[in-house]
This record gives sequence, C-alpha cells and structure tokens, in this order.
Amino acid sequence: MKNTVRIKNMGLRGVPVADTKISFIDGLKGILIYRGYRIEELAEKSSFVETAYLLLNGTLPRTKELEQFNAELVASRKLPDFILKSFRNWPKNAAPMDVLQASLPLLAMADPELMDETRDANVRKAIRIIARMPAILAGWHRIRNGLDPLPPDHALSHTANFLWQLHGRKPDVHMAKDLDVCMILHAEHTFNASTFACREVVSTRAHMYAGVSAGIGALSGSLHGGANAKVMEMLFQIEKEISSEDDIAKWVKQKMDRGEKMMGMGHAVYKTFDPRSIILKEICRRLAVETGHMKWYRWLSRIEEECHREFERKGKSWIKSNVDFYAGLLYAMMDIPVDLMTPMFALSIVTGWCSHVIEEKFAEAQEKPVLYRPEADYVGDYCGAMGCEYKSVDQRG
Repeated sequence: MKNTVRIKNMGLRGVPVADTKISFIDGLKGILIYRGYRIEELAEKSSFVETAYLLLNGTLPRTKELEQFNAELVASRKLPDFILKSFRNWPKNAAPMDVLQASLPLLAMADPELMDETRDANVRKAIRIIARMPAILAGWHRIRNGLDPLPPDHALSHTANFLWQLHGRKPDVHMAKDLDVCMILHAEHTFNASTFACREVVSTRAHMYAGVSAGIGALSGSLHGGANAKVMEMLFQIEKEISSEDDIAKWVKQKMDRGEKMMGMGHAVYKTFDPRSIILKEICRRLAVETGHMKWYRWLSRIEEECHREFERKGKSWIKSNVDFYAGLLYAMMDIPVDLMTPMFALSIVTGWCSHVIEEKFAEAQEKPVLYRPEADYVGDYCGAMGCEYKSVDQRG
C-alpha cells in the first residue's frame, strides 16, 4: 500500500451539518442568541415558559398565547401512575441520569399522539415532555429516599412547582425566579453533542421521545453535561485540603502545574467569556447572601480569579469560566444534591432538544439528505479496495 497523507478527523468540529433558526453563538465575541434575542435580555425580561414558547414556535408569545401555553404545561405535569409505581422497583442507587433516560420510553408508551407526526402533535408532545421531566426527577429523588412523590401544585410556576415536588416545601418566590433564569440560560445551545444526538436520531424518522432519550444519553457523558457537579465536588475537595481562602492561589497553581483539568473552565465554542456565566455569577452572589453561603461564593469566585491568572501566565488568557462554573453552586444553594445537577441541565435543555427535533422534522428547505449518514476513513488492516489482501477465516489460530 502506498503511503498517503491523511487529514486528522476531528469529530465533525467546525463542520456545518444542517441549517437552524433556533440559536446562534458568536464564540469570539461571547454572544448567544435565541431566535434573534440576546440571552442577556431574555434572562432579564423573559421567563422560562415564555422562552420555551419562543424556542418551540419561533416567536415570543402574545399574552393570550402565553397563558394558553402555560396552561397546557400545567395540565401536563402529572405523570402516568404506572411510571411512579415502577420507580419503586428500581435500584435505589440508580444514577438519576439513567432514571431520566429510562423514563422517556415509558412516557412514550403513555402518549396518545406518539405516532402522530404532524407539527402540532409534535409541539404538544414537546409540551408534555418539558412538563413531565421535572416530575420524573423529583419523584425519583423522593422515592429513593423513602418518601412519597408529591402531586403538582398547579398554582405554582414551572420552577417553583419543581422545587415543591423535590423538597416538599413551597420555595421563596425569589429563589424560584433565580432557578427560572438559570433554566433560560441552559435551554438551548445550538449543535452541542446532545442536540446533535437528538437530531441524528429523529432524522431516521424516529419519534420525539427517542430523540430526547438519545439527548439524555449524550448529556450523561463526562465530557458534556457533568461539569456543574464536578465544580461543586472541586469546591468540597478544596475545603478539605486548605485551611483558609488565602491558600486558594497556591492550590490552583499546583493543580494546574500538574496539568489537571479545572472544571468549569474553557469552552469548545467560546473563545472569550461565556455570557451565561456572567449572569449566573451575579445570581449566585445575591443568593449566597440570602442563604448564608457566602463562603462558598467567595471561595469559588477566588478559584475563578486564580484560574484566570494562571491561564494568563501560561499564555491562555482566552480560557474563561463557562456556564457550569456557577450553575452547580446555584443548585447547591437550593439544596439540590450533586448527583441531580446534570439532570437539572437536562430539565432545561430539553426545550432546545424538542425545538431541534421539530426543526429537523419540519424544516422548510432541507438541503441535506433526510438521514444523517457521515462517512469514516477505514484505517484497519487488509483493505482490498486499496490493493491489499483480505484476511482469511481459515488462517485463524
């Protein structure tokens, strides 16, 4: 075989595979846009439910449209009884992300419109998924702790109802609003790994539940959705290893000099600050005062500062904190356990997943083939097409 020069495959990084109208990232300027709206404005002036409508339908809703959409979400909160009953037979040490993923086929079985592939039916399916995934997570958390799941409170907002079903106490209105903003920030992020997984699956004409299940599976991987929990684990670790805030600089320098990864730092797309991180940091600062967790906030903020200083020293000043750096702290101050933090990401981004599923199924002009079918370069032995001999089964030992 003649030697040939191969271009290194990079896992489709930087390769456009489809058109989208849902979101846009300018990684050099630190800009994130949902359907033409800056994320900063949505976080300040919108709600998660309104943002969900925007992502699914392409426009911000009028007052009556928002009321109707919210009413449909509220009406869809209750889980089919057989799902909660089945939870009682599952291993109590099951990973919450596995529980979420395993629950999607159960939800599919109970959906009367499962095989209706009209656009309106898919929007209704998206509403049911968005409304019920929080109930799955809250219900599982209570059952694994020997508690009964709580019914939804239809008088509460989407985020307040989740905190009620999780903890069994009505949340402070400001805390529910903070979680609402956090969910807006996590609701969509273009063609990340989980979103691409959703779109690839439904390009086969699989139903929405199959696509969302694939998205949850992709998000469960350590390179995608788990950094928020890892940041909190890092904070808990540093609390055990140092005696005061003044030791953080040395701790960070030693860790980075050893080549260890700093969780929540850097991003595959942003080559400057992540606009979502800036918003979450301010929310965490205020919430830390309200909840008495200023030490956590001070220490994490100091870790961020020292990381940036070390990256500048190493000539990598473009590496900044990403959305995960403060998200875990926000969840922790709401008494959300560490192993629920990645599932919390899923409760938000499922809105983007469903929007992409609908776009994949109903794009006005598809320039790509219906089915995603990339190619791979074969680099194994005995490639007959290149003049080599094939292996023979008869030659086995």
